[in-house]
Amino acid sequence: MKSLLPPGWPRPKGYSNGISARGRLIFTAGVIGWDTDEQLVSSDVVDQFRQVLLNTLAILAVDGAGPEHVVRMTWYVVDRDDYVANLPRIGAVYRELMGRHYPTMAVVQAAGLVEPGALIEIETTAVVPEDN
Repeated sequence: MKSLLPPGWPRPKGYSNGISARGRLIFTAGVIGWDTDEQLVSSDVVDQFRQVLLNTLAILAVDGAGPEHVVRMTWYVVDRDDYVANLPRIGAVYRELMGRHYPTMAVVQAAGLVEPGALIEIETTAVVPEDN
């Protein structure tokens, strides 16, 4: 996996502009912050975000992938202001669970998510090197 940073561009904070990778692709559906009983863990965006990452990592682990294999994440948030206000806490949870691995990312404000009460949903793509 190789992070792509054009010459002269500043390094982005918390994500990569592009990533080049070869290997086995793994895609997740949109993952939300619910537990194994399909109940949302909280009405707090940071608590839901933590559960989204835990759920995503559990899905990836089924096929031998971890946070270091993630190349792209698309985040859908219901409340942009709530998301921005909680960025320090979200960043701390991200670093705790994902380390300092920053894939390509997009964050999109959505009018709503399909599951009532869901505040954040994330789709993830991972690439596991062919030797794994």
